[in-house]
Amino acid sequence: MNTSRQRTLLRGLAFACLPLALATFAQAQASLQVEAPWARLSVPGQQASGAFMRLTAAEPLSLVGARSPVAGRVEVHEMKMDGDVMRMRPLTALPLPAGQAVELRPGGLHLMLLDLKAPLQAGTLVPLTLLLRDARGAEQQLALDVPVSARPPGAAGGARVAPPADAHGGHGHKH
Repeated sequence: MNTSRQRTLLRGLAFACLPLALATFAQAQASLQVEAPWARLSVPGQQASGAFMRLTAAEPLSLVGARSPVAGRVEVHEMKMDGDVMRMRPLTALPLPAGQAVELRPGGLHLMLLDLKAPLQAGTLVPLTLLLRDARGAEQQLALDVPVSARPPGAAGGARVAPPADAHGGHGHKH
């Protein structure tokens, strides 16, 4: 088979698969409502930051991960008190019950952007892809552009969300 014919067949195959890919993307969008997304700005040398949002699933889903070209890796994390010490740990999956808002916020559940490739600057957008799994085990992806800010959307002009004391501010966060 000649090269020209192979290219034509590959193009045809790519166009044939496009509706399936778009249907999967549309299904992820329809299955999950994302509100008030934002990522905390960072400074030069800072290796980690957080991304936050409110997620409401139309059907039971699990957030099983995320990825972004601005970070070496992205993890779903949980912070909670253990006695009088705040602890942070990665989660392999975060359940998103149907119809219930799940808040990803500083000091609680959140996405950690680790091994930042450059500082996150206020007023820019971070591409972020959420990796989801439905109750049948089918995986979905939802691409977002998350605004970078020092504080959450709608926070009072002078109010800043202080960086958590657990090294999110770039003080050597490691697992």
